Amino acid sequence: MSVVNLAAGSLSLRVSTKGGLLLGFWRDVGIGKVPLLRPSQSDYADSLGSSCYPLVPFGNRVKDNRFSFDGNDYQFRPNTEWDKHYLHGEGWQAAWSLGRQTPTSVEMSFTHRGGATPYEYRAHQHFALSEESLTMTLTVENRGERAMPFGLGWHPYFPMTPNTTLLAPARKFWTEVEGWLPGEQTEIPADLDFSSPAKLPHRWVNNGFEDWSGEAFVAWPEWHTSLHLSADAIFKHAFVFVSDTTFDPGFKRDYFCFEPMTHLSNGLNLPDLGDLKVLQPGEILSGSIRLRPSSNQN
Repeated sequence: MSVVNLAAGSLSLRVSTKGGLLLGFWRDVGIGKVPLLRPSQSDYADSLGSSCYPLVPFGNRVKDNRFSFDGNDYQFRPNTEWDKHYLHGEGWQAAWSLGRQTPTSVEMSFTHRGGATPYEYRAHQHFALSEESLTMTLTVENRGERAMPFGLGWHPYFPMTPNTTLLAPARKFWTEVEGWLPGEQTEIPADLDFSSPAKLPHRWVNNGFEDWSGEAFVAWPEWHTSLHLSADAIFKHAFVFVSDTTFDPGFKRDYFCFEPMTHLSNGLNLPDLGDLKVLQPGEILSGSIRLRPSSNQN
């Protein structure tokens, strides 16, 4: 495992090859560092204790751990002890290899064959800091012998203060059913309507948002700080997660997740693949998101 520190102007980033994780992203405001992502408590933290982890070759879950595509039936095996589903791909559990590094950028990659999934692929991440923002790029190449549907995403953890708000316009909402799976498409509930800045509700949230605008704003009034997240056009969807003490007895309501994704959860079992992209052998899928902090005076 290698840990890399990057810095540019007032911004700093900590990255680990264990899971291809971010361990922290901060802005120095002169009297201290403001965390723009939830800081990891340890360099050895797993993905669930990180600041952000990658979703590849797709994110979230597949109903019954099986799907059919192009005349073939495929099955997954669970890749955690606490969920019966194959979850979030391999990227978040893989050992990534470092590539090119500069004081403000780092590359890493890993290759996957076999295991809990029928996918064979190579994934690549690039993190680049400027004095104004962080740009994260994730790429996957189909290294298998057959065409397969692929997707990309990230799972960032954002600090949540009592007055934190989220702005993230979307068009539709997916309910949740047993097994943490998506249910049906419906209108966005009032307490999860982030078309204007709103606080996160005081309840369990684990839902997909369809046709997300590609822009989100997180504001921390207590810190006089906000963060603008912008994504490439392929990131058409997003997932919002707020834990509770039933799922996590230690949850202190100090973070939430807003996850940009190129596809819908369980897309492998949707008629249009939920915007998953079919890659022929050797083809790639790539996309970037940008995180740009600013100061709020109010």
